[in-house]
Amino acid sequence: MAYEFHSPSETNSVIVGGGTMGTDIATVLLRAKSRCTIVEPSQLQHEGICNRIAQNLQAIGREENRSLLSVVASLEEIDWSGVHLVIEAIPEDLALKQALFKDLERLAGADVILCSNSSSFPISDIAEGLQTAERMAGLHFFMPAHIVPLVEVVLGKQTNPEVGATLVALMKRCGSVPVLIRKDVPGFLANRLQHAIGREAYSLIQSGIVTAEDVDAAVRFGFGFRYLAAGPIMQKEIAGWDVHAAAAATIYPDLSNAAMPPAVLTDKIKNGNYGMKTGEGFYTWTPETMQEEKQRYDQVLRQGLEILSKDLPEIEP
Repeated sequence: MAYEFHSPSETNSVIVGGGTMGTDIATVLLRAKSRCTIVEPSQLQHEGICNRIAQNLQAIGREENRSLLSVVASLEEIDWSGVHLVIEAIPEDLALKQALFKDLERLAGADVILCSNSSSFPISDIAEGLQTAERMAGLHFFMPAHIVPLVEVVLGKQTNPEVGATLVALMKRCGSVPVLIRKDVPGFLANRLQHAIGREAYSLIQSGIVTAEDVDAAVRFGFGFRYLAAGPIMQKEIAGWDVHAAAAATIYPDLSNAAMPPAVLTDKIKNGNYGMKTGEGFYTWTPETMQEEKQRYDQVLRQGLEILSKDLPEIEP
């Protein structure tokens, strides 16, 4: 089976799930003129989905591409004869995802690539039991998907490597930065790196060495600030591996290797302190401070995207 998309404008995509992630993924595809259908069972959400995507496209001067979007309530409403790509963006429930992909395998033609945006489950687990697991891959975006350029293309145990190559090429044409994950490991790439930092951060907070505010400042205004210019490998290429290796020999033995999150994190879950969702986490939130922080966060992300714009793939006109 040959998997090849000649251009986004010749690629018809289906996104299952009309939540925040699904609508933002649709924006990524629509900005490159990929005809896109969102499947959202709740018809009450259809108008909101269209409005959100229209605003996203207007912000980048591509509002005319809104005409390429359609929203339906069920898989059965789709003309599957013209579909090339399906991206699942439903809640993180393994049984729910497995049931969906069994339906997709039945409905979608044999040459249609089936993808999951899951960040929690191995792609191989989602594809378990599928007769055509070779066309199943992970396509993992990061919120907000239409602003954060990275997308992880994840190969499951049975995924045809051509599927991965095809998705990498398509994502570049959509203006994203794809990375190919060649083995289906928990957390893929970016989340593994984030959790490695998180484990050490929580350990330092638990030990009373620093506060949450100290951790955030160290990352934002220290090494994280440099990462906008160069990733961790390139940055050490610039600084010199001799210095890094000498420091690593001293620091590595003292780093946390805890197999489970410490109490400073798990106690917050037990107490229902989930962060902004509940008004308290490591920080205390009011509706006003939440709104202010979300606006600041969005503005900084967009400014960072502008800084990186010369390093990003060009979106196909």
